[in-house]
Amino acid sequence: MATFNLNINGKKQQVDVDADTPLLWVLRDHVNLVGTKYGCGINQCGACTVHLNGVAMRSCMLPISQVGEQAVTTIEGLSENGDHPVQKAWIEHDVAQCGYCQAGQIMNAAALLKNSPNPSDEEIEGAMAGNICRCGTYVRIKAAIKTAAAG
Repeated sequence: MATFNLNINGKKQQVDVDADTPLLWVLRDHVNLVGTKYGCGINQCGACTVHLNGVAMRSCMLPISQVGEQAVTTIEGLSENGDHPVQKAWIEHDVAQCGYCQAGQIMNAAALLKNSPNPSDEEIEGAMAGNICRCGTYVRIKAAIKTAAAG
């Protein structure tokens, strides 16, 4: 076990965990931020997406030892009141069905729009291709991203 000083959602956190513990489990089991979901555990589905210094990252395979004091943002830290443009667009387009993948989808979409404020359909499809939605709401996801970009 080792002690790690983390910067999560703008707050300093200290955890004692093994160095190879994935960030996902530190967030869920040690910091009680459960909005980030476990989907596959093999870096394939995107349900566990968070931001690391503003870049969308899969937290299920990212060892805490590689995080250091970089800024980690989870779905809980994206906005204080759930009013990030992507979150508002998600509601407007009624994107979520089961909702399981939505935190990862939203975090990936927010990172996309930060880097490309007016993405083309191809850019949206390319950026979001790695996030799997079991319910198949891809058309609504794309529409919500376009609405967030326009807002």
